[in-house]
Amino acid sequence: MAVTQGRGVRRLAAVGRFVVVMALTYLGLLGVTFFIGRVIPVDPALAIAGDRASEQQLKQVRADYGLDRPLPEQFARYVGKALHGEFGTSVLTANPVAQDIRTAFPATLELATCGILLGTVLGVPLGVWAAVRQGGWVDHAVRVLGLVGYSVPIFWLGLMALVLFYAKLGWVGGPGRIDVAFEYSIERTTGLMLLDAARAGEWEGFRNALGHLVLPAGLLGVFSMAYISRMTRSFMLNELGAEYIVAARAKGVSEARVIWRHALRNALVPLVTVVALSYAGLLEGSVLTETVFAWPGLGLYITNSLQNADMNAVLGGTLVVGSVFIALNLLSDVLYRLLDPRTRDTRA
Repeated sequence: MAVTQGRGVRRLAAVGRFVVVMALTYLGLLGVTFFIGRVIPVDPALAIAGDRASEQQLKQVRADYGLDRPLPEQFARYVGKALHGEFGTSVLTANPVAQDIRTAFPATLELATCGILLGTVLGVPLGVWAAVRQGGWVDHAVRVLGLVGYSVPIFWLGLMALVLFYAKLGWVGGPGRIDVAFEYSIERTTGLMLLDAARAGEWEGFRNALGHLVLPAGLLGVFSMAYISRMTRSFMLNELGAEYIVAARAKGVSEARVIWRHALRNALVPLVTVVALSYAGLLEGSVLTETVFAWPGLGLYITNSLQNADMNAVLGGTLVVGSVFIALNLLSDVLYRLLDPRTRDTRA
């Protein structure tokens, strides 16, 4: 009974520590975004009221938005509103920032999800193959692919891909998420264009949306594949040189089973973190891709807002991106513990 109670206390303490760490992390994120909003050379009141506002109008705006209050009070108010999903009103669109984010984020989510799926499906087998054939032409090809994927600017690749596959060959759709002809024929239920079109049975619109998605998602897939294949190769080389692999081969276990059931299974533990972080990177770092392809996602929304000094939108979008990054780190940590029993508390 005492042992069971001790395990329960330790588990409860572990959960408590985790909650505290997550709360402090999110509070730090709020602090960083609040600090950015106060140190940049843009007067929030001037951005709201406009360049031609009088001093009296600016004073009234500062009073209405609490900008004349002490910084600690402003920060407390900022945290309270952020926890309730309130980020103010966008100067650029005149809509609540939360509403704009709910419209823009699904586009980024769809693009990044397709990109990471493509990068993982291609990158993991390529990395495994390169490790198994170390020193061969496949290994060299994967290493060159990783180098090119990280060295060539993605905006240049995007422009060249548009010129070749859209302008010259006409194989894919152009900039944007869907043609104007289908813009209002698909009911936006989830905001994920392919899913909404499939649910509505709008297969012509589905094909059109897929044609627009192929090129930007393919570029993000190549970018993530370069990193995932390189890390998979590294993890597999470590596993293939381990003693348990030598023992398995000595027992007569087939090579395919050794590679896919033993080595890859253990390599998946750190690989989960790599894929999760790559996914987070696509969600927060697809700004250039969205700009080149005029993709109406969160990255393009933040970029346009920043160019127009719309700080409510910039800070709201940044906070959402940071929250997603924290959530994906949490998910990777949970999966890491599920896949690797050694990371669990053995006393529990």
